Amino acid sequence: MSVEEAINPAVLVWARETAGLSIEEAAHKIGLTSGTRGTAAEKLEAMEGGERAPTEAQLAKMAAAYHRPLLSLYMAEPPRPADRGEDFRTMRTPVARQEAAWLDALVRDVRTRQSILRDMMEDEEDAEPVGFVGTLTISTSIAEAANRIKAALGIDDDRSFRRGMRQPEDLFTELRRRTEALRVFVILLGDLGSHHTAISPKVFRGFAVADKLAPMIVINDQDAKAAWSFTLIHELVHIFVGNTGVSGLPAKEEPHTPNARIERFCNDVAGELLLPDQALARLPKLVTAESVMQETDILCREWHVSKAMAAYRLWRERKTDAETYGEVVRILAEQWQRQRARERDQNRGTEGGPSYYVVRRHRLGEALLRFVGHGLRADAVTHTTAAKVLGVRPGAVEPLLSSVMGLGNGAPRRKAT
Repeated sequence: MSVEEAINPAVLVWARETAGLSIEEAAHKIGLTSGTRGTAAEKLEAMEGGERAPTEAQLAKMAAAYHRPLLSLYMAEPPRPADRGEDFRTMRTPVARQEAAWLDALVRDVRTRQSILRDMMEDEEDAEPVGFVGTLTISTSIAEAANRIKAALGIDDDRSFRRGMRQPEDLFTELRRRTEALRVFVILLGDLGSHHTAISPKVFRGFAVADKLAPMIVINDQDAKAAWSFTLIHELVHIFVGNTGVSGLPAKEEPHTPNARIERFCNDVAGELLLPDQALARLPKLVTAESVMQETDILCREWHVSKAMAAYRLWRERKTDAETYGEVVRILAEQWQRQRARERDQNRGTEGGPSYYVVRRHRLGEALLRFVGHGLRADAVTHTTAAKVLGVRPGAVEPLLSSVMGLGNGAPRRKAT
């Protein structure tokens, strides 16, 4: 069958539109050029109208530009919209089409990776369901829910748990380690493989897959590092409740919908776990943004949480009013933008930094790397499949696993497939 016979033009339209690209933008990304036979956009329109067949090379470029597998362009019909689970976000402003498309692509990628992990789990004879998935409801009290999750994480005393920590990243590292010990995969992912596709934390902050065999948490690493701990616990609450879906930034005013109530519950449980009521009980009413900012600085130093989370807790515990909290949110957002701008300026003139594999390992987490590595050693998965789960090329799998699987010391290797 020729390419012309194999391609349904409607699939080309679907792939472009779900990538959030206009005809002009897509034509540019694909590398079409204008000439006597028409403009680049007109050439793409002809392909999407069935008047002109794309070449195999053009199809490959389309797949890359649309963040789709090449085989998807050969489907007989456009598929139904992808299931991203519930959307728990309370968006204040509409999301740009391009970033919405990137988020859809990221969620598709995560769901594909997670489904492979689940299949691997099912193939293990001794695989057992993760017992706590879906064991909470939003009618559970905030204190009880927080205590049950703390017990699962092995946190007996809030302050002793933090002993020796110096900054928010230390808190996240320990919480991630304990969450992964519960058999929840925790990965950092905020783009589609390049900084050009970075998704703002305003679009999504986290994603949870509440699967009983292979639960997974995704944290948008484009967000401030200090915010990762809150997102991690927030998504863990979703898994305890049994919710799969996308979460966003806490909102000052949330609609009265079931999903908004679930999101508020997860926010409040995460807040109580990370910055308990006892830390706030002594505080008086804070009536100015300045006084709230001063108190958040103190709370951040003592509890290693983000300023945004501390401010949220002060508002939720009625230590300040909604108007003052809104002003603090605005100030913190401006500070974050300035900090990001400074970091970008510093990085432009900086060479070196952590290696590709060090960064990848940090993003993927030790639990995922070890599980995939054991699958490879047991011949339960190929390098090609492992690469798909890890989001790398097949040739990068062994170097990526070297630090957690002891490669280079006689450990068996399989030929990449």
